[in-house]
Amino acid sequence: MMGTASSWVSGAPVAAGLAGFVFGLFYFAAVERTAVLLTARKGLLGPILLTLGRVAAATLFLAFAARFGDASLLSAFCGLLLARIVALRKVGGAT
Repeated sequence: MMGTASSWVSGAPVAAGLAGFVFGLFYFAAVERTAVLLTARKGLLGPILLTLGRVAAATLFLAFAARFGDASLLSAFCGLLLARIVALRKVGGAT
C-alpha cells in the first residue's frame, strides 16, 4: 500500500509538467489574441479582461501545483516555459 502512494507522489511532478505545458499553450494563445485585439484598436476592454483572466488563471494554476510540493510547482513552471518556446517558434520569434 505504501508503494502505491509513493509512486503516485513521485508521478505528480511529471503530471504537473505536462499540465503546465498544456496550460501554457492556452495561456500563450490568449497572449496572441490579446495582441491581435490591441492592434485592431477596437477598444481596451477586451484586452484588459483577457490579461486579467490570464494572470488570474496562471496564479490559480501555479498555486494548485504548489499544493503538491515544490517539485510539482517547478515542473509546472518548466512546462509553462516550454510552451512559451513552442509559441514563440510558431510566430517566428526568438526564444
